Amino acid sequence: MDRNIKVVILCGGLGARMKEETEFRPKPLVNVGDKPILWHIMKLFAFYGYRNFILCLGYKGELIKEYFLKFRALNNDFSINLSDRKKITFYNEEDDYDWNVTLAGTGTDTPTGGRIKHIEKYIDTERFFVTYGDGLSNINLDKLMKTHCKHRKTATMTGVHPISRYGVIDHEKERITAFQEKPLLEGYINGGFFLFERKVFDYLDKSSVLETDGVDSLIRDGQIGLYRHDGFWRSIDTFKDAQMLNRMYRDNEKPWMIWKP
Repeated sequence: MDRNIKVVILCGGLGARMKEETEFRPKPLVNVGDKPILWHIMKLFAFYGYRNFILCLGYKGELIKEYFLKFRALNNDFSINLSDRKKITFYNEEDDYDWNVTLAGTGTDTPTGGRIKHIEKYIDTERFFVTYGDGLSNINLDKLMKTHCKHRKTATMTGVHPISRYGVIDHEKERITAFQEKPLLEGYINGGFFLFERKVFDYLDKSSVLETDGVDSLIRDGQIGLYRHDGFWRSIDTFKDAQMLNRMYRDNEKPWMIWKP
């Protein structure tokens, strides 16, 4: 497998449904545990050997640029000589941050397909990943790649099981026989992990919405396949979602952190 292919992460949305956090920072920089959502997503891809990233920036994108400019200082202890700021010694550095990160301003109000079209000039391989900057999963990216190659289509979308927002009642007439608090539902929804061939750019322009314009056109042409992921997946859409994942992190329930021994 070609580990040099690009990983495009959509980081430009307003995050309007979690204003408690996004009033001050873009959603990908909201913390889960002691690291931003974006860091967790990039660690997943890096675990599988995909370390070339393109971040599509929009709302408060300057804060994401600042995060990466200060990345080593934010993620390590260090000593600095204040008379010569080039003399910095970093401690307890992890040795797996050999990430190449391109930060591309794609506009505040640009739709998702338009953001992808904007970074076409940075894609120099025949295929590339696309994902959102707000979803955590233990998806097997090698299996996604194998499925995509097997389909031999322009695109592969990952399907995941959604979680019910409500408790579900099983019953026999008026007698309740079981109650499940927010269970996984049977059907599949868009899980936000895509693999695309370069041909996908023919389906997009600067005003395209990936999830409607792009996907609908791919479906019409029979050019999109499905990869079914039945494992862990959570999208951080609201402040409550962020609280839930932070609670899981504190309780040492971190199924998305597959890079941990």
